[in-house]
Amino acid sequence: MTETILRPFRTDDTAWVVRAHGVSYARDEGFDDSFGELVAAILADFNANHDPAREAGWIAERNGDRVGCIFCVSAGASTAKLRMFLLTPSARGQGLGRRMLKTCTDFARDHGYGDMTLWTHESHRAACALYAATGWQLMDSRPVRSFGVDLVEQTWTITL
Repeated sequence: MTETILRPFRTDDTAWVVRAHGVSYARDEGFDDSFGELVAAILADFNANHDPAREAGWIAERNGDRVGCIFCVSAGASTAKLRMFLLTPSARGQGLGRRMLKTCTDFARDHGYGDMTLWTHESHRAACALYAATGWQLMDSRPVRSFGVDLVEQTWTITL
C-alpha cells in the first residue's frame, strides 16, 4: 500500500477543501450548496486570520493526490475546535482518520489548549464512532434543518 503523508495545509489547498466537502456532503448527505459556501467562508477566515502559533490545518496526500483534511482552530484561550475533518471514500477504513485526529488533538495539547470541541451530525456514524473510541464525549444532540435537509447536529468535547 502506498504511504499517505500528512502535510501542512497551504492556501493553494483551499479550492480542493471546499470542492471535496461540497461533493462529499452532496453525495453522501444530500446537502445543498449552502454547505460548500459555509466551508468556503470558514477557509477564507482561516486563510486571512489564523494564528499559526495556535492554529493549523493538515492535508492527507497519497501519490500526490489529496485524500483528506483536518483543522485545529482556536475557540478561546483554552479551547480548540476541530474543523473540516474529511476523508475521501478511497481513504476511509484504513486508520488514516484516527491518525489525522491524533495529529490534530496532539497539536492542540502541545499548543496549550486544555480541551477541544467539534460540531458534527449524527449521520456521520464512522466519525462519531471514532470520536467515542478516542475519548470524546457527546455533549449535545438536537434536530435541525440545515443545508436543505433534516439533521441531528451534535457537539462533542474532549479534555486534553
